[in-house]
Amino acid sequence: QVQLVESGGGSVQAGGSLGLSCAASGSISSINTWGWYRQAPGKQRDLVARITRGGSTTYADSVKGRFTISRDNPKNTVHLQMNSLSPEDTSVYTCNADIQTESPEGFVYTMNYWGKGTLVTVSS
Repeated sequence: QVQLVESGGGSVQAGGSLGLSCAASGSISSINTWGWYRQAPGKQRDLVARITRGGSTTYADSVKGRFTISRDNPKNTVHLQMNSLSPEDTSVYTCNADIQTESPEGFVYTMNYWGKGTLVTVSS
């Protein structure tokens, strides 16, 4: 079974920084695309940032220039560095990954996985 576990959430004052990490464990052949999503109370879950295996990145307009997504392929982890945080960034942040697995019979398949989320609170 594959699991994604986030770490690094917490509380910070406006203008501050936080770093999030997400580690994948289990039967993993490779990880294609990683993504960070966030959901504020009463709102839908939105993409924050995405990074492909080759390192191409995509950011939501609201975080461009402030957030940086990066990945460590050998460690099966993804990071999100968040700078210049504002109260509008307060959300539950959840990582997502497309993970390739090979079964004992030799079948290769890709599935999408979600972490449980970590709360980021930014106070004014």
